[in-house]
Amino acid sequence: MSGNLKHPLDSSASQESLERLSKVARFDGFSDEEEGEEAEERQGLVVSEPELSMNPRVQRYLVAIEYIGTRFSGSQQQATDRTVVGVLQEAFHKFIGQPVKIFCSSRTDAGVHALSNVCHVDVERISKRKPGEVLPPHEPGVVQRAVNHFLQRNDGDVMVIDVRCVPSNYHARYKARERTYFYRLLSGSDPLSILEKDRAWHVPEELDLRSMQEACRVLVGTHDFSSFRAAGCQAKSPIRSLDELNVTEVPSTPYFPSITERTPSYLNNGDPLACSSQAKTETAGVSTDGGDTFGVRRRHRCYVVTARGRAFLYHQVRLLVAALKCVGTGELTVSDVERILKAKTVTAAKPMAPACGLYLARVKYEFP
Repeated sequence: MSGNLKHPLDSSASQESLERLSKVARFDGFSDEEEGEEAEERQGLVVSEPELSMNPRVQRYLVAIEYIGTRFSGSQQQATDRTVVGVLQEAFHKFIGQPVKIFCSSRTDAGVHALSNVCHVDVERISKRKPGEVLPPHEPGVVQRAVNHFLQRNDGDVMVIDVRCVPSNYHARYKARERTYFYRLLSGSDPLSILEKDRAWHVPEELDLRSMQEACRVLVGTHDFSSFRAAGCQAKSPIRSLDELNVTEVPSTPYFPSITERTPSYLNNGDPLACSSQAKTETAGVSTDGGDTFGVRRRHRCYVVTARGRAFLYHQVRLLVAALKCVGTGELTVSDVERILKAKTVTAAKPMAPACGLYLARVKYEFP
């Protein structure tokens, strides 16, 4: 760090750095996948490590959060709409008594969920009894419990699941080494359960799992994914590496496992604590008493697409899922997917899958 930098709290240059950081967080809209650093580099918005360094009295926390995206207008803060970052910043403000700025590792669109998104926040712990007195930083567990307390008073659709102290130049977005997304599809002719509303893409047709898996093998690896990025994508390069792309069938939640889906050791097996003495049979995949099927909902088949890589283009995952779904229904062949990939234009692709089935599953880091 150069010796002529002024104190971060009273320097106009530092204020400009904070504004530039804010621009990084807001840049290129509210995508459901991460675009990487190329667009920011082109705009000169990537902030150097020294500029990211803060007041040594300030503790930077890496905060992992889960959320249901249904009632959010995306993750990044907006002027008027409700967003994940906006709600989280409000909870931190109530906790520490002063405003904070939160930066997410990955942006998500309206309706997209997160099993684990990650952000960072800088907190200076000021005594409430003696204004101006700086206290030692809160322990991560204290931060998690306190922020969750305020989040649960604000509709409860965001929760902090982990907190970690990191160095002052550790950036949640630029230090991320890998991102994993899940996409849920529920296949079946029956209407979707209200318990699954806005949690998955309902596909009435049957899906051919083997064909979808074959299509994944065409798409996995390093390619020009121009056919699988939205027209508004501002990433400099369409080249991306898909380290993993696969489709698996999983048990259909929220309906609990039936007898046939449990291991024998999990059954009664002479357990004196077992409550029921009635014989049970299997109907429509759900355990019932005496073969009576009234009131038992038939399950949908549940498929999960897993996409893993360091960074993704704008709407890349949802466009990939749309192609795989069309292969599963027979609308496209595996050869068609290869043709779409080689076309290098999004006009060759199918309309993207809806946001409701997409989940940011994990952001992976290497810690010092």
